[in-house]
Amino acid sequence: MKLTLQTDYALRALIYLGVRTERLCSIREISEAYGISEAHMVKVVHKLGQGGFAETLRGRNGGLRLGRAAEDIVIGDVVCYFEENMALLACLENGAAANLCKLMPACRLRGVLNQATQAMMAVLNDCTLADLITPFEIARLTKD
Repeated sequence: MKLTLQTDYALRALIYLGVRTERLCSIREISEAYGISEAHMVKVVHKLGQGGFAETLRGRNGGLRLGRAAEDIVIGDVVCYFEENMALLACLENGAAANLCKLMPACRLRGVLNQATQAMMAVLNDCTLADLITPFEIARLTKD
């Protein structure tokens, strides 16, 4: 499974906001810190705000900050919010037609891949944003 760039950028933006809690941050500085297009980051930040992961303040003195404490932002929640489809196979998607595959009723691959997805989500659901903010991230993202 490969996460979308939007999810990747969302996680990076949250890490940045989790490191820079002392003030409001701008989309531009997050984009520059990671070498990401500002236009892409605008879309990501908008969605982070809609999901309650970030708080966005408009206007001249605006910016953004975490929407809640880093300890309360579960990485699995962020990934599920940004990823439209976590199914590894078409037959694992919600509402998949029973006749999608000739192996459908007895397919073991489907069960194995479903277990793999559940295991990945268990790891992501056990991890918070605070767990991802290490001394390395703090040092790297606070260089001015």
